[in-house]
Amino acid sequence: MSTTDDPVLLSEDSGGVRTLTLNRPRRKNAINPELWIALRDALNEAGRDRAVRAVVIAGAGGSFCSGADISVPDDVHPKYKLQRLTDVALALHELPIPTVAKVNGVAVGAGWNLALGCDLVVATPESTFSQIFSKRGLSIDLGGSWLLPKLVGLQQAKRLALLAETIDAAEAFALNLVTWVVSGAEIDGFVDDLAGRLAAGPPFALAQTKALLNENADRTMRDALANEARAQIGNFATTDAAAAYAAFAEKREPTFTGRWALSKSDDERSE
Repeated sequence: MSTTDDPVLLSEDSGGVRTLTLNRPRRKNAINPELWIALRDALNEAGRDRAVRAVVIAGAGGSFCSGADISVPDDVHPKYKLQRLTDVALALHELPIPTVAKVNGVAVGAGWNLALGCDLVVATPESTFSQIFSKRGLSIDLGGSWLLPKLVGLQQAKRLALLAETIDAAEAFALNLVTWVVSGAEIDGFVDDLAGRLAAGPPFALAQTKALLNENADRTMRDALANEARAQIGNFATTDAAAAYAAFAEKREPTFTGRWALSKSDDERSE
């Protein structure tokens, strides 16, 4: 059990995977001002660290996150309170590496939208979800107004946000708000394997693909094709495409590094 002296965010690296664990279990990992700032900084640092190939976000003590901690006195201007949330949502959305939310227990309000902001979501049958905002006299935040309609359509998004109902993992899965539901006994191993597979992928290509999927959701087909062509040219400038072709020919698994492959031509070297 954490104490007031424990860090509000834990970070652990293993095999290219960085696991960030919200560590306020006595508050079901409700996010206070300190944790908002720590999470923003940790996400930005993960994006700068080339050794990090995937990020897992989890919660300590059997809960994922019960949302923003509204019990904590905070006398700063509301503009700056909301900026903390904006910084985290954008850092997560723009992170150039794959992200996985490991949801045990509750994911409520901003806590649920934190999970939805990840690329993939793994939950247990006991997990529960709620866009609690209207029951708190608040409107939806942490990117939920953008994420929900894209994931479930406008009508279901309105239902979830306006009524603030609590739904279980089975319904969340049926609504495409959860990628996998696995038992509590299996979730650790499942997420470890999933994150390991993401970390073993071609880092530049995965970053390009993630950005394309995010950016092209609101673009025309012509825009999307132009973006795909731009991204693919960048992929051919790394060693990963050649490594994949060679591995395919040799009937083995490739090793991806994301290294830049371009070099000067023979003519240029001879000058």
